Amino acid sequence: MPSSSDPWSFKFFSMALVTLSMIVFDLSAANPLPVMFHPSPWSLAHATFYGDETASETMGGACGYGNLFSNGYGTDTAALSTTLFNNGFACGTCYQIKCVQSPWCYAGVPYTTVTATNLCPPNWGQDSNTGGWCNPPRVHFDMSKPAFMKIAQWKAGVVTVMYRRVPCVAQGGIRFYFQGNGYWLLVSVMNVGGGGDIAQMWVRGSKTGWISMSHNWGATFQAFATLGGQSLSFKLTSYTSKETIIGWNVAPANWNVGSTYTTNVNFH
Repeated sequence: MPSSSDPWSFKFFSMALVTLSMIVFDLSAANPLPVMFHPSPWSLAHATFYGDETASETMGGACGYGNLFSNGYGTDTAALSTTLFNNGFACGTCYQIKCVQSPWCYAGVPYTTVTATNLCPPNWGQDSNTGGWCNPPRVHFDMSKPAFMKIAQWKAGVVTVMYRRVPCVAQGGIRFYFQGNGYWLLVSVMNVGGGGDIAQMWVRGSKTGWISMSHNWGATFQAFATLGGQSLSFKLTSYTSKETIIGWNVAPANWNVGSTYTTNVNFH
């Protein structure tokens, strides 16, 4: 520590401290700590299943993921009731589900993990307790039959479950499936880690600035812009954690609709 009788030394020391603090601030701003999504508390709900053992009826769906096998989701999926679906912003979220309070539950099975890939719509012609399982305000999971059969015997039809949101474990980076035309780009966002969901999205061509994309439906976002002949980058914000990440040069300048492009970044 400089002596108070040495003003020049004190001034130099103070300037050094200021410079050091600016460096630390700049480093933290450029390399923010990752935003981690943690499991939620367990809550009570009900579960049914749709389709058969092949899970063929779960393909497509309200989230826009298309073929769930080729896009990495497999059969460990569920359709959410309206209360959970959140107008499509819950697409891609992940849940641990365990069967409780039923003789149809498999003993020794703590839970199974599913990804939300579809909507279970209300059935207003049925009472909520006798067929209208997905009527608001019920929290309900309509699981693929293979997923349901991991926690209970399929003959049960409907079982009481405990569930909780958990981080989605994604292998590799986020994937973007392109649709649309030369003036309208529609992108399905898949293989999202962390919270699994997307709140906002932007696209940037090699000849443009950032263009805000609007939510179309499910996990799809759109931009009304002429982006042909440009390499494309994407910026995404998680609905759950609010973390924002950027995938630079995700698609080459000769990108095509009907193709899937993968970035090397993902949420934590």
